[in-house]
Amino acid sequence: MIRKIKRSIRISRYVIYKETLVDYKENFWAFIGSFLGIGLIAYFQNNFAPGENLFLIGSFGASSVLVYGAIQSPLAQPRNLIGGHLISAITGVTVAQLLPDIIWLTAPLAVSLSIVFMQISKTLHPPGGATALIAVIGSERIKALGYMYVLNPVLSGACILLLVALIFNNITSNRRYPTDKRFTNLIRRIIKKKLY
Repeated sequence: MIRKIKRSIRISRYVIYKETLVDYKENFWAFIGSFLGIGLIAYFQNNFAPGENLFLIGSFGASSVLVYGAIQSPLAQPRNLIGGHLISAITGVTVAQLLPDIIWLTAPLAVSLSIVFMQISKTLHPPGGATALIAVIGSERIKALGYMYVLNPVLSGACILLLVALIFNNITSNRRYPTDKRFTNLIRRIIKKKLY
């Protein structure tokens, strides 16, 4: 019994210690990637819709945490990033159009349905819930977009985040994104040709 307790303590120390190690190189690349990804979306926001919050939606901040900071997570993979946002945006817009002005029903319905549809399609991406919610509770300008909300800002923004992630998450040999080795090797060959 004492032996099991000592072993459990040893394992716990390893897990806690290992999880709290700080890798400054990882932090650097996560910072650069997220800065450029969100920065590009903000640039488009500033130049094409000044004063309106159309391109830069809150769920992109949460997506940045996953695709630049937790690149090995299944929730951060390209299929999840693009698919999760698209499914959630379509769900949110549909719910908002079917039941306008019933916020106590549309907000939870949009988020709950988007979760179920992402699970069914195997594209679970937690920021997708916020994308669906924004379609319901967003400004009048966002609601007026209707299904255009799916294409712009959701699809365009998710694609920008993905392109930046494909470049900056594969610059060093320690980072590999997405986790599929074939795709990663192709991206690295492309980057090396462009840099050299």
